[in-house]
Amino acid sequence: MLQIKNAKFIKSIMDWTDAPTPPLPEIAFVGRSNVGKSSLINCLVNIRNFARVSKQPGKTRTINYFAIDDSFYLVDLPGYGFAKISRTEKAHWQKAIEQYLLNNQQLKMLMVLVDGKVGPKDNDVQLVEWLNFHQIPYHIIATKIDRVSKNSRPKQRKLIGEVLGQESASRLLMCSAKDSTGKEDLLNLIETILKHD
Repeated sequence: MLQIKNAKFIKSIMDWTDAPTPPLPEIAFVGRSNVGKSSLINCLVNIRNFARVSKQPGKTRTINYFAIDDSFYLVDLPGYGFAKISRTEKAHWQKAIEQYLLNNQQLKMLMVLVDGKVGPKDNDVQLVEWLNFHQIPYHIIATKIDRVSKNSRPKQRKLIGEVLGQESASRLLMCSAKDSTGKEDLLNLIETILKHD
């Protein structure tokens, strides 16, 4: 399993062309506002409040880079689907994320986070369809799975797969930043991705 020994915040950017140097492989996290991207990153690196966590949706408004053992970056992308921002700002976020995903040669895998209890929303489905169309590699991470009873998890997994499509269901991990469920599986997945780079 991947052992993270050193993690540090590098920079926040608004445009993918301002990415930090030297270029390193990137594993990016994207999802609806308040789905738990920052919390999951904190769980992976085992540092509380490493990536800022807010109860206020839409708090991550930049592309945030974190260097892991000076060998790759974890990238926290702005959350989508938050209603209380202007259309102009929403359009800017969407364009920034699209440009990052379409043009970034360092991106090795996108982790698409969906709320494991609530299930995928329309904008999650639209994102996955867009990723499939553009052939961008991704895995689905069902977050906050501690809120789903262990007996109900197989059913919830099936539901998420049905909503997002079978291709997505085969690439689905269930995780919880609160109790570290799925942490080892996610670290193993990241390690495998980086080894095959």
